[in-house]
Amino acid sequence: QVQLVESGGGLVQAGGSLRLSCATSGGTFSMYAMAWFRQAPGKEREFVAASRGGDGSRSYSDSVKGRFTISRDNVKKLVYLQMYSLKPEDTAAYYCAARWGGSGSYSGEYKYWGQGTQVTVSS
Repeated sequence: QVQLVESGGGLVQAGGSLRLSCATSGGTFSMYAMAWFRQAPGKEREFVAASRGGDGSRSYSDSVKGRFTISRDNVKKLVYLQMYSLKPEDTAAYYCAARWGGSGSYSGEYKYWGQGTQVTVSS
């Protein structure tokens, strides 16, 4: 069983930055694909970024590419989402997710989820 706990959300002005963290427990962390999704009120959950299990290769949604960076510390079993140049449309609850091996941008592929952390970007 893998447990995920996000932290680091908050209120920030447009153009600012935040770093989200996701602490994990259980499982062989390095082999898990780790991802960030987000969900704004009234909208579907959408893919933000992923780090592949094994080689850690990264993928991003077009909406955050060049502004957000996903990284992971396989020793500390942490995954991060560094967010720069934040926009009001980035406002959402951000969720950390994990799946065994591989990688993907579809939420249904991920078995384990955190409780979410709120990011609010003011204009």
